Amino acid sequence: MMSVTPIAAFQDNYIWLIQSDGSNAVAVVDPGDATPVIDILESRGLTLDTILITHHHKDHTGGLPELIKRYQPRVIGPHNPAIQGIDEHVAQGDTCRVQGRLFEVMEVPGHTLDHIAFVTSGMPGLLFCGDTLFSGGCGRLFEGTAQQMHDSLSRLAALPEDTLVFPAHEYTLANLAFAQAAEPDNSLLDDVIADCERIRALGRPTLPSNINRERHINPFLHSANPTLQRHLIQEGRLSASSDQEDPALAAFTALRQWKDSF
Repeated sequence: MMSVTPIAAFQDNYIWLIQSDGSNAVAVVDPGDATPVIDILESRGLTLDTILITHHHKDHTGGLPELIKRYQPRVIGPHNPAIQGIDEHVAQGDTCRVQGRLFEVMEVPGHTLDHIAFVTSGMPGLLFCGDTLFSGGCGRLFEGTAQQMHDSLSRLAALPEDTLVFPAHEYTLANLAFAQAAEPDNSLLDDVIADCERIRALGRPTLPSNINRERHINPFLHSANPTLQRHLIQEGRLSASSDQEDPALAAFTALRQWKDSF
């Protein structure tokens, strides 16, 4: 069996620690800060043998130099020379074995051009998606296009519904507040928000989510929905005369622009 533990970092980052039962060697995903990783490793008598990197932003890679120096782990990440320390570069369709399970690499550009995700199948599947898919939301478009992000999210949403989703930030409540504005008729949101508020009041993460839940609550996965498109038009976020465009992409673009200033 495999366990996944969040390590809190900065204001709202999660560095995910992956451990197989009975093993003292562990993996971490996107260690932006080495200190909290070292603290948990030392307190639990663990050693770091693998690091997975989803993209180049400093809050996902900043801890690499110290962790590499201290533990000499295997470092797996995207083909981006700006990330110092990767010794196993991977791309779409590549696989790597981590903690006894086979992970497949998905290229998911949008937030950045180099962004990848790591996903396992079955038992259930595990998805480490960095800043591409959040619970109730998605990443900002810093380098990629709306088309790229829309395509990336569509591919993630097509994963098996029980796949557990491990984003890199605790953005859930803020995302769901926007989801209510974007989809006021989504009757599921009130209960989900209440549940997340209770969880956060206990000091616990709202994550992981799962693909089935995101298909129901995440407006960025609903851009093909005519009800959402009509609401965007009513809100003045989308032109009613966009016949030449892909309606789903136009709605997605409008949603992302609205969220950027929400």
